[in-house]
Amino acid sequence: MDVNIIYNIEHEMPLGILISLYFYLTGLSAGSFIISTFAYGFGMVKFKPLGKIGVVMATLLLVIAPMTLLVDLEQPLRFWHLILYLRITSPITWGTFLLTLYPMNCVVYGYFMFRGDMKRTKIFGLIGIPLALMVHGYTGFILALGKARVLWNTAIMPPIFLVSAMVSGLAMMTLVVIIKDYVIQRKKEHDPTLIYDLGKLLVASIVLDLILIGTDLTVLLTSHTEAYKAAVMLIKGSFSPLFLGVEIFLGSIIPLLLLLSPFTKRWIPGIAIASLLVMIGIFAMRCIMVIGGLSIPLS
Repeated sequence: MDVNIIYNIEHEMPLGILISLYFYLTGLSAGSFIISTFAYGFGMVKFKPLGKIGVVMATLLLVIAPMTLLVDLEQPLRFWHLILYLRITSPITWGTFLLTLYPMNCVVYGYFMFRGDMKRTKIFGLIGIPLALMVHGYTGFILALGKARVLWNTAIMPPIFLVSAMVSGLAMMTLVVIIKDYVIQRKKEHDPTLIYDLGKLLVASIVLDLILIGTDLTVLLTSHTEAYKAAVMLIKGSFSPLFLGVEIFLGSIIPLLLLLSPFTKRWIPGIAIASLLVMIGIFAMRCIMVIGGLSIPLS
């Protein structure tokens, strides 16, 4: 039977690159904050040089991240409606509170750290950890509650977002330390042990991230028809270059080879390249989840 399309219209995608960028920036912030607490919250002295860098990066990123939401709004001057009209069961309402409390805690935590008040630094550092996890975790909940979107509607979505936040945060902190020591300060005699330790943590976090991605993909492939279509879209569909090429190969496999190979695992430029590739891969993951999730037609 022949079908004639009399009228057709493309609907604008409600979530796009700016929302992906928001998810990415909050992940970087959460990851860098948690890393900054390794020394000041948990007494891991070897990570002490990361404390001040981590809290500064976490605060700056949390200032920039909400700006992407305001730009994405068609009427940004109405953002205050999120504060005035609250719905306690909505993840967005919780996100509004978290985006207020978390940066405030970052500022207080950093203030006591720079003053040298270690007791209060530890207190606010430990308070900030669940706030940092919730700030990024709630974004995973927002997607997971999209029941009509098969790529989103999974209980594993929040853990995927949290683990990928640690991956990108570790990669960013590693890159920042390398730039500070070898490009800005140009230290001739520098102990690279901290960078090597960060590289080891980065390897572990990438492996955990790949396990979660593999689990999610396996469930999609063995589930109902719509879920199978989502998996096919990632493996050999329109998003396969971004998923297999950028997120998996460029953002995970190559960094693992650089960080595990006996020829490059203690080569500072190699660690820097691996860190940069990881950050690119995690941003690709955010775009895939947000835009790819909306690209699958609703049945």
